[in-house]
Amino acid sequence: MTRLHINVDHIATVRQARREAFPDPVAWALLAERAGADGITCHLRKDRRHIQDDDVRRLRAEIATVLNLELSLDREMVGIALESGADAFCLVPENRAEVTTEGGLDVAGESGRLAEVVPALTEAGGLVSLFVDPDPAQLDAARATGAPVVELHTGRYAGATAEPERSAELERLFTAARHAHSIGLRVNAGHGLDYGNTVPLVGMPHLEELNIGFAIVARALTVGAEAAISEMRRLIETPSQGA
Repeated sequence: MTRLHINVDHIATVRQARREAFPDPVAWALLAERAGADGITCHLRKDRRHIQDDDVRRLRAEIATVLNLELSLDREMVGIALESGADAFCLVPENRAEVTTEGGLDVAGESGRLAEVVPALTEAGGLVSLFVDPDPAQLDAARATGAPVVELHTGRYAGATAEPERSAELERLFTAARHAHSIGLRVNAGHGLDYGNTVPLVGMPHLEELNIGFAIVARALTVGAEAAISEMRRLIETPSQGA
């Protein structure tokens, strides 16, 4: 069964808008676990626009499921990750001007730094994944780094609102998943997924895990956190009900 990891970044975004102590992403993560989340994801950015260093420490201390820490290849972020005790690390690109992550990591272009960072994170005890576009060349490059997992960037699929583009992007993801599996990589996916576009994606071959955050946080404003998380969990478990 496909695992659901809840990204709590946008709970921290709301908190940081007023520099308050609430809403607390750690409390929200605990609630998410009770509602059926298989793991918690957070992205510690260099600009600290949402998740803060102390959030990572408290998440590690308090959650009972998997802590997946997203980070860039920045030396400071890697140093923090090595000391974090996170169960998993997802290496992502990071641009100061972006609203959210805009694309996959250029694995081929970053091969030098990845050759150092991937083994270091692995030695720290974390399962390493690379956030990549569904491109065979990037997948081949990812395999060469020694990272065992890729998280396919679903942003173009999620942003495609009309046919035939949406179907083409979905097929691109499915093809990438098959290729990744064929060269020995495990497959996760995420970015821009919501209560509509997640349903077709659940049929992706070899898919192990989905990372979803913003849509669940937004839905929770209407129906409450536990209901929003439980609803997404049900869609992943029985996608025919949401088709």
